[in-house]
Amino acid sequence: MSRARSWTLDEVAAAGRENLDAGHVARYDAKEDADAEAEVSVLRGVGFGEHSEVVDLGAGTGQFTVAAAAVCARVVAVDVSPVMIAHLTDKTTAAGLANVEVVQAGFLTYEHGSRPADLVYSRFALHHLPDFWKAVALHRVHRMLRPGGVLRLWDVVYDFDVAEAEERLEAWCATGADTVEGAWSRTEIEEHIRDEHSTFTWLLEPMIERCGFAIDEAESSPDGFFAKYLARAR
Repeated sequence: MSRARSWTLDEVAAAGRENLDAGHVARYDAKEDADAEAEVSVLRGVGFGEHSEVVDLGAGTGQFTVAAAAVCARVVAVDVSPVMIAHLTDKTTAAGLANVEVVQAGFLTYEHGSRPADLVYSRFALHHLPDFWKAVALHRVHRMLRPGGVLRLWDVVYDFDVAEAEERLEAWCATGADTVEGAWSRTEIEEHIRDEHSTFTWLLEPMIERCGFAIDEAESSPDGFFAKYLARAR
C-alpha cells in the first residue's frame, strides 16, 4: 500500500456508513447478487482465463473474487473497509482459495507489486469517490494493467439529462422497500444519492478515455441508473 499524503481523500471515510457496518456486510450477499458467474463468462470472451492475473478493486464480500479465482491464475482482492476485508478473508479461507491475496487498500493507495494485471474488475465501488478522485483512480488503474489489459467497470452511473434528475431520482427512491432486510430500502437509496458520488455517463465516459482507455462496450440499464463498461488500456 502506498503512503497517503495529507491531502489525499480518506477512502475509508468515503466508503460509506453501510460498508463499515457489520450488520450490512453480513446481509450483503443475500441482498445483492453480483451475477459473478455471468461476469466471468463475459470476461472469458475478451481473453480472461487460466493464465490471467486479476485485481478486484472494491472487492466487498468477494462474490466476483471467488468466481474468478476458480478460473484464473491469481486474484488480488482489494477493499478499504476493514469489515469487508474480515468477511472476505473468512470466505476465501473457508473456500481454500490459495490463489487469492486479500489487501486492505483503495483505488488511491493500492500498489500492484507483481507483473502487470490482465484484468482490473470493479463493481459498485468507484462511485464512492468524487469525480476528481475518480479520474486519479482510473489513471492508477491504467498503470496496473498491461497494454491491452481490460478494465471491467460496473457501477451506479446516471444515463439521463440534468433536467430529468429530480424526477428520475425520486422515481428510483420510490422503488425502495420499507426496511433494510431483503431488498434495498428507500432509506439506503436516498443515502446513496445524497452521500455518495455517482456521476453521469456523459462525464464518466470521457474521463475513462482521458485516462488511457478505449471503451469497447458501454451498456446502460433500461432505467438509466446502472452502467457497465469494457475498456482496454491503450
